[in-house]
Amino acid sequence: MSRVAIVGAHGKVAQQLMRVLYDSGDDFVGLVRAEEHAEDVYRLGGEGVVLDIEHSDPDAIAQAIAGCDAVVFTAGAGAGSGVERKRTVDYAGSVKSAQAAARAGIRRFVQVSAWGVDAPVEPDADPQWRAYVEAKRDADADLRSSGLDWTILRPGRLTFDEGTGNVLLGESVPRGDIPREDVARLIAACLADPGTIGRTWEAVSGDTPIVEAVRRLTQAP
Repeated sequence: MSRVAIVGAHGKVAQQLMRVLYDSGDDFVGLVRAEEHAEDVYRLGGEGVVLDIEHSDPDAIAQAIAGCDAVVFTAGAGAGSGVERKRTVDYAGSVKSAQAAARAGIRRFVQVSAWGVDAPVEPDADPQWRAYVEAKRDADADLRSSGLDWTILRPGRLTFDEGTGNVLLGESVPRGDIPREDVARLIAACLADPGTIGRTWEAVSGDTPIVEAVRRLTQAP
């Protein structure tokens, strides 16, 4: 059994991940911004910790996640949050969480990013979209240089559909949708497989069972 810290535990992917971890017998700590959100974590079988990563320093985050075996960063400012918060949550929140993991002696770090963020943004793109893409891209780049045992997952458009358990996974895959439940199961599969360390993968719905898709990529020559 492992103990996983989930940053952004009130998010919809994180909620699915907590169910997956609970079903597999793993323990988890969910970092949330409000007391009522912490109660949701307790109801899902974990420990809820009220901590606003946007306004907390790495030492405070490190204290909250101490004793965990891995960190999963799923936080995001959300739609309509404005350009500035894309930088303070999606980017700076990730950076501070990675720094906190290092200070707490936690090497394993899985980050939920977004499909296609390495591609150039159109000059006339919406400013909030540009800020989101740049924040995710820069957070991924920072994590790669952190020295942690990282995995970066870049799912396509997230849906509330029931998960199929099947994905199309690779360094680059066509644009597509993916249920949040399948993203959660993919995160859990990556946590369980050390061969995923140092990998950046895009993921959309597909025809290959998640564990098999991960195994194919980690065992490829």
